[in-house]
Amino acid sequence: MKKIETIIKPFKLEDVKDALTELEITGMTVSEVKGYGRQQGHSELYRGAEYVVDFLPKIKIEIVVKESMVDAVIEAISKSAKTGKIGDGKIFVFSVEKSVRIRTGETDEEAI
Repeated sequence: MKKIETIIKPFKLEDVKDALTELEITGMTVSEVKGYGRQQGHSELYRGAEYVVDFLPKIKIEIVVKESMVDAVIEAISKSAKTGKIGDGKIFVFSVEKSVRIRTGETDEEAI
């Protein structure tokens, strides 16, 4: 099993969710996060004063999938989240040793 974490622009959430639903991904965790990468934030004017916004709003999506699904999930996220502009996001893949569905006691792939 693999855990896939992706950081995307907030307005792309529905597109990514729809793409994952087409792959029959039945569950995900979505968090509102802030951060920056190469874009290093930006400057804004507020009441005549300039200030730097270091951390930009992003969405983090976490899903756990069978290892055989990883490439398809990465492709779906990449296509649906891409705008072609800086700050489109990142995808990270981690190994998952064990999973347990608390309600039923199912483990590993049956639990996802």
